[in-house]
Formats: sequence, C-alpha cells, structure tokens
Amino acid sequence: MKNAVKFLLVLAIIPLLTMMSCKEEVTETEFEKLTTYMGQNNLDLGDILDGWVTSGGGLTVDPVEFSVADYTILDIRAADAFNTGHIKDAINVPLADILDKAEELGKDKQYLIVCYSGQTAARATGLMRMLGYNVKSLKWGMCGWHEDFSGSWENNYGDMDTPNWVTTGAPPAYVEFDDAKFSTGEVNGEDILKARVEAVLTNDWGVGRADVLANPGNYFINNKWALTSWDAYGHITGAYRIDEDLNLDGLKYLDPVTTMVTYCYTGQTSSITTAWLHVLGYENARSLTFGANAIVHSSMVNTDVKKKCWRGEGSGWSMNFGYYDGEGNMHDPK
Repeated sequence: MKNAVKFLLVLAIIPLLTMMSCKEEVTETEFEKLTTYMGQNNLDLGDILDGWVTSGGGLTVDPVEFSVADYTILDIRAADAFNTGHIKDAINVPLADILDKAEELGKDKQYLIVCYSGQTAARATGLMRMLGYNVKSLKWGMCGWHEDFSGSWENNYGDMDTPNWVTTGAPPAYVEFDDAKFSTGEVNGEDILKARVEAVLTNDWGVGRADVLANPGNYFINNKWALTSWDAYGHITGAYRIDEDLNLDGLKYLDPVTTMVTYCYTGQTSSITTAWLHVLGYENARSLTFGANAIVHSSMVNTDVKKKCWRGEGSGWSMNFGYYDGEGNMHDPK
C-alpha cells in the first residue's frame, strides 16, 4: 500500500515539475534583449538626441579657406552635387557605404554629416551614434552652408491650405500596443544592435505632406514637439503628441503595424527619431519631410520657434561660407 501511495505522489509531482521547467524555458525576444542593452548603454532616444546637430554658425570655420578642422566631414550627397560644391576636405560617401567608411576611419574622430537639407544626414547621424561614433549633423545641410545650394529648402518651405491641420483640441490619450517584432539571429544585445543598424541603413524613411494630410487616418501620426507648440501652431488631425515619453519605456505607445509618421518643425529631428525607431523594429516608421515648415511656416517663422524655421532669425539658415568644386577651385562667399 505504501508503495502505491508513493507511486501516486510521483505521478502528481511530475506535471508540476514539467510546468516549472516550461516556465524556466521562456526566453527573451530580440526586442527585449535590444531594449535592455540600449537602456544599459545610454542609447535611449534622449541620449541619441543630446547635442546631435549644429548649424554652420556653431562650427569653427576658417575665415580664409573655409575648412572645418575640428571635424571629419562625410558628405552623403550624390557625386555630381558634391562636385558642384562641397565643404573643404569633405569626403563624398553614399549613405549605403557610410558605416563601412566610418569603420575604416575609426571612432577616434569627430564626424560631421552633410546632405542636401539636413534630413538624411540626421538619419545617418542617429545610426552612427547608436554604434558609438562621435558625430553631428549639419543643420539645414548644404542649404545652410551657401545660398547656391539652398534649393531643397527654398522649394519646400511654406504654408499648406488643408482642412487636416487643426488648431483646437487636446492631444489624445495614449494607447498601448504589442512590441515590435524582428529577427537577426544574434544572441546578445550588442550584436543585435549592430545587425539592426546595418539592416535598416537604407530603409525608406520619408513621406511628404501631401500624402499624409490628404488621408491622415491612414497613418499613426505622432507630433514630436512641446505642448506649447501644439497649442500655438496646431497639429495634424488625429495626431498623438508623444514627445517626452518617446523613449524605450514609451515604445509601448507606438503602433508597430500601421505606417507611423513622426513630425517635428523641420523634418530633421523626426528623421533621426525615425532611424532610432527603425533599429528597434518599427520599420513602418516614417518622417514627415520638411516638417511643419512645409505646412505652417508663416505662423512660426517670427515667433519663439524662429530658430527652428528656414529663414528664421538665428536659425543658421544662410551662412554663405565659401565652398569648393570638384576641380578644387574655391567659390567665395557672397
């Protein structure tokens, strides 16, 4: 009888042990490993955005030859644009090759990334910062370096007449979503991060105002600016305002499925933000190109946010420094 009781006890215990074993086998997802690693290594969005951009006025530019000795300059524009004019000693490298070039040059340098408008450079800056490089983006791109290259901004700032930009209403309450999903096949956070940065380098990242404002309901839209600006200048219909909470802990408030559009004042902060989100698996994320400068420019340009506006006083929008063509000839400032 005793043996029978023991046998029954063993039969009862086995399922419990099996259940405990199953619980112990629950593993972290790559998303969880990556976010943990980024949190432990100062790679939250606030860290990436800390001192990430400078206008030409914030640089020490030689007054004679217009070089910038403090930086190794990587110009990611097309070769023909680079040969038309570039900053002295800049290295022309496609965005697709910038990580290889940075690895070749090393992490002991301070980099300045240059593009046409500052938006693609912002993306490259974010991705390089996530890999530990000391790098900044040139605000406004070559548009702000010399008026000969100002076309990208001159042709895109302004006002848009649309019923889907509204000036009333409080930001809606947050909604929680599932985590983003991705797979690199890597095991630890550092390797997952590197694989993700490399994987998303050349992702599509921008969307224009016409598409978004024609059908804002097709997007998960996030307004990334202060509440004071929300109240003063308005917002896209249906937009959330996830700014202070746009961080590793706040990823739960982002939709990982619907196309997610982040917008800011100029499209530059939203671009670097979108790069960060892509790495974290939100590959549906897009940046609204040229930001609110392309929608309500005249409402902002002479206000407290004028430094965030093309042609705004103190924004560094037109430095008119000298530049060099592909033959090495210097073009004097105007």
